[in-house]
Amino acid sequence: MNLIDQFREINPRDPGLMPTVPKVVVLLGLLIVLAAIAWLVDWSDQLDRLDAAEVTEVELKNTYKNKGSQAINLAAYERQYKEVDVTFGAMLRQLPNRQQVESLLVQINQAGLQRGLQFDLIKPGAEIVRDFYAELPVQIRVSGGYHDLGGFTSDVARLSRIVTLGDLTLAPQKDGSLMMDAVARTFRYLDEEELLAQRKAQQAAKARK
Repeated sequence: MNLIDQFREINPRDPGLMPTVPKVVVLLGLLIVLAAIAWLVDWSDQLDRLDAAEVTEVELKNTYKNKGSQAINLAAYERQYKEVDVTFGAMLRQLPNRQQVESLLVQINQAGLQRGLQFDLIKPGAEIVRDFYAELPVQIRVSGGYHDLGGFTSDVARLSRIVTLGDLTLAPQKDGSLMMDAVARTFRYLDEEELLAQRKAQQAAKARK
C-alpha cells in the first residue's frame, strides 16, 4: 500500500487502526502544535527573562571589576588625596587673612625702602571677592634706579605671601631715575562668616531666578 492510499483509508473514529506513517505524521503535528502553544504561553517569557538575566550578569561582572580595581587602587587614591590636601594647605597659608593684609602692605613698603626707592603712592583698591578668596589690588607709584626697581620686583615676588605685580609702566624722570607705576595684587582667604554670607547671597540669587 502506498502512502497516498494509507492516508485515504484513515478512519478518524478509530485512530488506533491508522497505518504507521499517518500515525507518525499526526503525532509530529501534535508535537509541533503543543510546542507552539507552549512557546506562546510560557517559553517566550522565560527566554526574555533569561536574556535580561544575562545582561544583568554582564553588568554585575563589570561593576565587580570596577569595584575591585578601585579597592586595589584605594591606597594610591588616599595618598594622592593627602598630597593634594597638603599642597592646598600650603597654598592657603600663603594667603593672608583680613588682619594680615595691612602688615603685608607694610612689607611691600619696606622692600622698596630697603632698595632706596621712594614711594609716591600706595593706594589699596576695592576688594574683588572670588569663590573662597578675595583679591586686593594696590596701586603703587615708586621711583628709583633701574636696577633698584628690578631688585624690588624680585623682592616682592619672594615674599612669604602671594603678591603679583602687573600693569607695569616706566617713565624717565628729570634726575635720571625712573618712575614705575604698577598694580600689586595680593589675596586673602575668606573667613567662615564671609563664606557663609556668600553662600546665603548665592542661594538668594538662585531663589529670585
